[in-house]
Amino acid sequence: MEQAYWLSWSQIRGIGSVTLKRLWQTFGSLERAWYADQTQILQVSGIGAQTWAEISRARETVDPLALYAQHRQQNPQFWTPADPQYPRLLLEIPDPPPLLYWQGQLTQWSETQTVAIVGTRQPTPYGRAWAYKLGKALAEAGFVIVSGLAEGIDGEAHRGCLSGRGQAIAVLGTSLDKVYPAHHHQLAEQVREQGLILSEYPYGTETDKSFFPRRNRIIAGLCRATLVIEAPAKSGALITAHQANDYGRDVYALPNRVEVREARGCLELIAKGAGVILGVEELLNTLGSIPLLDRPVSPAGHGSSALPLPTDPLHARLWEILPPSGSLSLDAIAEKSGLPLGEVSAALLQMELLGVVKNCGGMHYSRP
Repeated sequence: MEQAYWLSWSQIRGIGSVTLKRLWQTFGSLERAWYADQTQILQVSGIGAQTWAEISRARETVDPLALYAQHRQQNPQFWTPADPQYPRLLLEIPDPPPLLYWQGQLTQWSETQTVAIVGTRQPTPYGRAWAYKLGKALAEAGFVIVSGLAEGIDGEAHRGCLSGRGQAIAVLGTSLDKVYPAHHHQLAEQVREQGLILSEYPYGTETDKSFFPRRNRIIAGLCRATLVIEAPAKSGALITAHQANDYGRDVYALPNRVEVREARGCLELIAKGAGVILGVEELLNTLGSIPLLDRPVSPAGHGSSALPLPTDPLHARLWEILPPSGSLSLDAIAEKSGLPLGEVSAALLQMELLGVVKNCGGMHYSRP
């Protein structure tokens, strides 16, 4: 019951999402980490004597399975990084949310087709029109549209996506039971019916203004590309764009007149190398040319239906360890490779996104 241990670890003071990811990569399982000794735990970067004291206290007072059962009563639907449904692209960021609460119909989607559309809460009519137009056009072209359900550009992007009968994902800066702004309740319900609503906060969490900048990293992490429609020089949309850039994802901005305050941030992004949105067709062509984690070409003599083979030396080494049929646990793969568990875990995630290994759940992997 790995979910129970993700929940328990996330409740410990001093253990944030970065440290949780390090624990998971070090031990391969947070259940295993829960029962590790002090020497092993203190080897994890970011954990010192004070944090160890908090961990020891939690182990004495918390029953992970009981806590999990109680938590599920009010929060029946959530994913942890150990779950196969957890977005794989989100695992690439340094601090993926340890628990991702969800509502809706969309539990699996093409992560190579995810695009964020973000911008100011107070857009010009020009910005509103383009957010709606791009949301609709990209949805009709098969892209999954991600935004934050906020006033302004976010709302128009969601409405455009829904109009194009596309798959919409809204990432909230509140818990799922506290939609903000309040007048977006109907829009939120439409997204639930046609897509997915996500939050890293459990039901009943009191909203804090710091949640909204934190939410932006999830939007950026979920997507292969981020489109900034309008953004003043200082805005949350620019935070999302910079985070997307830090994650190695593509960033595009809609140009506007220099004197338009709402567009200043977009012009600065373009000046720093962001792609320019020149129109719907041009954007679709550009997005279509982004490498979408395509599988490597099959070797000659095996035909187009042969299994994809990795070209990276480390990936090839791990691929050879996997049996022709059946699966191996992360621990077994690391042991056979002689490599650190964290390094093997990170490599297998990349291989999964490339399509050269399959995540079978429960930290087990197989050839596709």
